[in-house]
Amino acid sequence: MTTAAHGTTGAGTEEQLQRPPAEVRYADELAALRAADGDPRPPGWQLSLRAARRFVVGDEQAGISRKFVGNVSLVERALVTLATNRGLMLVGEPGTAKSLLSELIAAAVSGSSALTVQGGAATTEDQIKYSWNYALLVSEGPSPRSLVPAPMLRGMAEGRIVRFEEITRCPLEVQDCLLSLLSDRVIAIPELDGPQGMVFARQGFNVIATANTRDRGVNEMSAALKRRFNFETVFPIPDFDTELALVEAEATALLRQSGVAAPPRRDVLEVLVGTFRELRGTAERGERMSTVMSTAEAVSVAHAVGVRGWYLRGEPGGAADVVASLAGTAAKDSPEDLARLRRFLEQEVPRRKGAQWQALHDARHLLAD
Repeated sequence: MTTAAHGTTGAGTEEQLQRPPAEVRYADELAALRAADGDPRPPGWQLSLRAARRFVVGDEQAGISRKFVGNVSLVERALVTLATNRGLMLVGEPGTAKSLLSELIAAAVSGSSALTVQGGAATTEDQIKYSWNYALLVSEGPSPRSLVPAPMLRGMAEGRIVRFEEITRCPLEVQDCLLSLLSDRVIAIPELDGPQGMVFARQGFNVIATANTRDRGVNEMSAALKRRFNFETVFPIPDFDTELALVEAEATALLRQSGVAAPPRRDVLEVLVGTFRELRGTAERGERMSTVMSTAEAVSVAHAVGVRGWYLRGEPGGAADVVASLAGTAAKDSPEDLARLRRFLEQEVPRRKGAQWQALHDARHLLAD
C-alpha cells in the first residue's frame, strides 16, 4: 500500500525535493479541511477526527484525494487511539504503507510529520530524547541554550505527534526509554535545575510507532512497552484491480518526476502486478517467496521499467524490461528466490494468455544468474 495520488501544492518547493513531506504535498487540502472543519477537535489537534479521516482516505466530492488504500475502519481506530493516552503501533509486512499512514496521520493531526525517529541497531537514547551542544556545554555548563532537543522532547514540548519508525530494530534498552515517557508524559533532564529540568507533554502529543512482522524476534518489545500501545495490523492490498490502479498511479507520478514523458503501459503493468502477486503467494498458484514482493516493490520495478525504456530506447518500457528489473527485487534474501523466479518465467508464464505475457516468457534469458 502506498499513496494513490500526489498533491499539487507548493510547486516551487516540490520541484526541488525528491519526496516532499505530506504536509507540503497536500498543503492545499489540509488548508481547505481546516477552513471547513466545524466538528469538535481533540485538544491540540489541527483537525477533527472526521476531517483527519477524510484527509487520509479521501473525499471525492470535497476534492480530497485518496492517499491510503486500506480499511477505513483501521484509519478510524488509529485516530481514536491517538486522541487517548495510548500510543499507536502499526505492524505488518514490509511495503504495506505503515510509514505512509503514520506520515499522513501526523500531518493531519499536528500539521507536520517531521518529528521522526528512525529506529535501527545504532539508534541511541540521545537521538530519541535530547543531547547537548558540547561546545556550549563546556563553556557555559548545562543550560537550555546548550540543550539539543530530539524529536520526542520537541513533540512533548510542542504538543505534536512523533513518529518512531522500525521500533523493533532498536536495542531493548533504547526501546524502554519510552516507558516513563508514555506513562507519565514527562521527560526529566537531570542536568538542568528547577522547572527547566522537567518537560511535560502538551495537549496533542502522542507517538505512532511502526514495526515489520518480518523483524519479529529481532528486538521484541517488552510486555511493559506493549501495554502502552494499541496495536493495529496493516494488511497487503487484497484484490488485483486495486493494486494495479495504485501501481499505475504511483509509477506515473514517479516517472514524471524522473523526466520520463511516456506514461507506463497498462498491459505491461498488468503483467508486472500479476507476477508480483504470484511470487508473493497471493495468486491461485502462488508459492510464497522469502523476499517481500510488496506493492511498494512493484512500484519501484514499474519505475525502473519506465526509466529503462525511455532513456535507453525512447519508449515506455515493456515486458523484457520487467525481467531485467526483477532480479534485484526477487533475489535479495535467498538463491532459491531467484530459482523460483526462473521457474515461474519458464513454466508458469507460458500458461498465461496475452502478448505481454508471451514477451515476458521470451525475455527470460535476461534474468541474470
